[in-house]
Amino acid sequence: MSEYKVYSVHMGKAKCALDLGDGSERGEYVDQDYILHKLGRPHRSISLMYCYYPLDKEFPGRISEVMKDADVKFQWDYPYDDYFTYKGGLEGDRNGEPFTCMRDVRRHGQDVTLTLTIDPNVSDEQLIAIAEDLRTFGRVFLRVNHEATGNWFSFTKRTTYQGVADFYCRFNKILHEKAPNVQTVLCIGGIEDPNATEIIMEKEFSQAVRETDIWSVDKYMALHWGWPFDVALKTSENRTFKRDTVENTYKLTKMSYDRFKVINGGESKPMVMSEFNADGDVTGAYDQAVMVKGFCDMLKADPEEWFSGFTFYQFRDRGRLGLEIEDPNNQNVGIEQPVLQTYKEILHDDFFKPEMTKGGEVSFPAKLRWGSSEDAEGLEIPLHFDSDPHFCEVTFDDESNLMMEINGKWFYKSPKAKVIDLMSAFYEKPLNGAADLTLRIFAPPASGENDLSIEDGMFNSYQTIEKLPKIRIEFEPVEA
Repeated sequence: MSEYKVYSVHMGKAKCALDLGDGSERGEYVDQDYILHKLGRPHRSISLMYCYYPLDKEFPGRISEVMKDADVKFQWDYPYDDYFTYKGGLEGDRNGEPFTCMRDVRRHGQDVTLTLTIDPNVSDEQLIAIAEDLRTFGRVFLRVNHEATGNWFSFTKRTTYQGVADFYCRFNKILHEKAPNVQTVLCIGGIEDPNATEIIMEKEFSQAVRETDIWSVDKYMALHWGWPFDVALKTSENRTFKRDTVENTYKLTKMSYDRFKVINGGESKPMVMSEFNADGDVTGAYDQAVMVKGFCDMLKADPEEWFSGFTFYQFRDRGRLGLEIEDPNNQNVGIEQPVLQTYKEILHDDFFKPEMTKGGEVSFPAKLRWGSSEDAEGLEIPLHFDSDPHFCEVTFDDESNLMMEINGKWFYKSPKAKVIDLMSAFYEKPLNGAADLTLRIFAPPASGENDLSIEDGMFNSYQTIEKLPKIRIEFEPVEA
C-alpha cells in the first residue's frame, strides 16, 4: 500500500488561454522538450504553419527553396506561400510534416493549432483527405486561409474575396461532417478603424462568421512586414513597418468581437488572437516586452470575460518576433530576448493557467483520461516538505507517457524514461521552510494520436497507471 494518499484532479480552462507559435516562414520548428524546459509549463496549444497548393507543379517543395534563385523583393511574391508544405492529403501520407510535429506537441500535453493556407481551387476529395488526416489528433484548432481579407497570400490571388469566404464555408462543412474533433478558426481583418461600424468585407464573410467555431484576428502592436528584404529605420522613405498603441490594439480587438457577435445574431463564440506580438524590429527589445505585458495587464483588468486566448508569435524567429532569436550561425541555437522572461511570468500567472479541480481519493490501478489540454483527468498527490529539498525525483517501472507538475513547474516523462529529476522546480522557487505541495500527473497519448477503435476515441485517450511511482525526497546531501 502506498504511503501517500492519491486523489483525482481535473484540468480545465484558464481564464485566458495561452498558445505559442512554433515555426513559420521566419523560423524553424523547435522541439517541445526544449520549449518546456525553457518556459516551465506547457501551452494550451502549439501553432504550426503549413501550406497546401497541390495543383502547382512546384508542390510539395517549399517554394523559397524550389525558387531560391528567383528575384523576390517581398516575402509573399512567390507563386504560393513560403510555409512548410503539408505532406498529407490525397497525394501524400502521414509520415512527414506536419504530423511528426503534431505528435510531438500532443505527447507533451498540448493541442495542435494547424494554420493551413490552401489553394481554393482544390477538390472536395482533397479537402476530405485532409479531414481524414486530422481525425486521430484529438481536439485540433484548424485555421484555414488566415488573414483572409488581406492581399498578400496566394489564395487571395486565385479567386475573389467572396470565393475565399465561400471556400472557407465549404471546407468548414466538410470538417464538421468528417472530423468533428476539429474546431475551425476564422481569421479575418475585423474592425481596423476605431470609427468603423462593420468588419472588413463584412458582406463577403458574414456567413463564415456565423458558421465557424472560433473567431480570430491577428494583431501586431508593432510589425515590420518588409522583413527580411529591408531594414526598418526612422529615415526609411518606404514605410514597411508600423507601431500602434497597446490601448488601441486592445480596443480594436474587442470591437471586432462585438461586431462578430452582432453578425451572429447576438450569440457569442470563442474569440482569440491567432498571432500576437510587438515586433522588436520596430520597438527594440525592451519596449517589445513592455507592450506585451501591457496588453496582458489590460486583459486581467477587464471585468468583461470576452476573450478566450492568444497565440504568441513565435518561440524562435530569424527576425525579432521571437522569444528567442535564431543564431545566424546555427539554426538549432536560440538567443533569449528580454520578452522571454516577461512572457514566462505571464505564462505562470494564475489568470493564464489552467484550472485544477481536486476530486475524491483514488486507488490503483487508476485509469486516466486525456480529452484536451482543457479537459483531462489525472492524479494529485499531496506531499510534505520539511524544507527546501536536496533531492526530489520520481522513479517509474512502466512505459507510461506523462506530464507532471510540482511547485508550478511541469515535467515530461516519455515511455522510455524511468527517472525524472524534479529538482529544477525548486531552483527558481526555493522553499523558505516547511511547505505542503502537490504533485499532479496527467497522461496524454504516448503516440501523439488517439485510438479510433474505442467508442469515444476521437475525443479521448486513456492510460492505466498500475501503481504510484517511487517518490524520493531528501533534505540534505547524501554525505555532508
